[in-house]
This record gives sequence, C-alpha cells and structure tokens, in this order.
Amino acid sequence: MTHVEEELVSQPECWTRAAAEAAGHRALLPAPGERVAVVGCGTSYFMAQAAAGLREEAGLGETDAFAASEFPYGRTYDRVVALTRSGTTTEVLELLARLRGRTRTAAITADPDTPVMAAADDLVVLDYADERSVVQTRFATTALTLLRAHFGRHGDAVVADARTALTADLPHELVACAQFTFLGRGWTVGLANEAGLKMREASLSWTEAYPAMEYRHGPISVTTRGTATWMFGEAPAGLAGQVGATGGLWVEGRLDPLAELVRAQRLAVAVAAARGLDPDSPRHLTRSVILAS
Repeated sequence: MTHVEEELVSQPECWTRAAAEAAGHRALLPAPGERVAVVGCGTSYFMAQAAAGLREEAGLGETDAFAASEFPYGRTYDRVVALTRSGTTTEVLELLARLRGRTRTAAITADPDTPVMAAADDLVVLDYADERSVVQTRFATTALTLLRAHFGRHGDAVVADARTALTADLPHELVACAQFTFLGRGWTVGLANEAGLKMREASLSWTEAYPAMEYRHGPISVTTRGTATWMFGEAPAGLAGQVGATGGLWVEGRLDPLAELVRAQRLAVAVAAARGLDPDSPRHLTRSVILAS
C-alpha cells in the first residue's frame, strides 16, 4: 500500500474520534451567531468552503471561506478559523500574525510542534489524523468532521457510509475515463472542488469542478463519451439525463457527500496506479508550501 492508501482507509476511525471530541473543543470553535471566516490553502481551502456552507445551512451565523492569501482584511469577523495540516504554511501564518490582537483566531492542525501553535489564539490538534503522504485525505476530512459535529450536522450514518465507500466497487468504466467533472450544491461544492484537486494531484487527470447548476451554463460542452460527471449530493432535476444524452458517464452520489469524497480519493489512487504513477509523490508538490521571504 502507498501512504495515501493507508491513510484514506483509516478515515472512519478518525471521524468517529473527531466527532466524539467535538464537545470538548466547543469553547475554541465558533459560537452560534458569531460572524466567522474559515481559511486555508489548497485542500484546506476547499474544506473551509464546505465548513462555511455547513454552518450557514445549520443557521448558526454568517460564515465565509477564503484562500488564506486572499483574506479581505477590510472586513470584520468575530472569529477566524484556519485549517492547516502542517502548521507551517506561509500564507496561513502571515494571516494569523496580521489578525493578532484584532480578531480571535483558532487553528485546526495535525502537528503540535509547528509555528502555528504560537500564531493562533486557540488550537485544536488532530495529531492522530496526520499524514505522511503529500496528498491530503484523512486530515482534511477529519477536520471537517470535527466542525460538522460542532455544527450539529454529523451522525453515525456518515461513518457507516464511509465504510461502504471503502469497500464498494467503483464503476469499472471510471478508471478509463479521460476527463472528470465533479459537481456539488451548497456545502458540497467545496467537496467537489476537493475531489477535482485529488484527481489532479494523485493521477495528473484533467478534472473540473462546479456548482451543479453552473455546469449546465457552458462546462457541459466538454462532456462526451469517455468523460465522467460525478454528483456530490442531490442532483438538480433532469441533469443526469442531460449528461446521459452527451454520451458521458453519470455518477450519482448515493452516499453521504463526505463519504462520496472517500470514493473519489480511491478513484484518484486507482487512476494513478493504472497510469504507473506514485500518488505519494505528486509532480511539483511538497507537503507544505513555505515561501522564501
């Protein structure tokens, strides 16, 4: 097994632990009614998008998501939550430093021996979800599960679906596809973005991701025989038929959307293997992006 394979199969156990610990971190995480921003880079940014959507859908308060490098410092927030597996990412550390003394900050990280420990006001360390692979899987989904449980949107069925996602066969046509499009609605748009990133990182695939309704406004034009369109969550009425009419493969997300992301992670590894690639060593990438001053 590659590191990424070992790590992605451990997600049900990591999610169960994070959900159980969520109540103990309540004081460190956004309170109902607070105006909140969730930030990150790469995978963590897409998890921030999903977390923001979940919190707003739960009616807990206005919540925005930003890439750490694009944070709007002219806005006022009650709390900023940073997601950072490594705790060393330059953009995240710079953001936390600029907000020091002005806005309450919390960091969710995997490594307790990194600069983020001194940069954020509050800290949640998910060291059991840390990873050796450059490609993120379990830390990202475990951090989102922690927030999901904190928002009251996690249940045992999510973990059961994750176990199904790890054992059920993928559609056999998927691995041979030349192009993949991932779609979401609401909080699952972030998951669709992350699925696309996993495929690009691990298997060098041509992938795209869109809000489901936006896909019909142009992007569907690339869909044809040999391409796949994968829906995270409930699809807009009629969209599956429209994809079928193009000759493309429609993949309906029947599991919890976070469990569907686990299936997409598995697909990324399978396509990498079919192409003779090492998913632990994606081209031009490192575990953390640290910019020279």
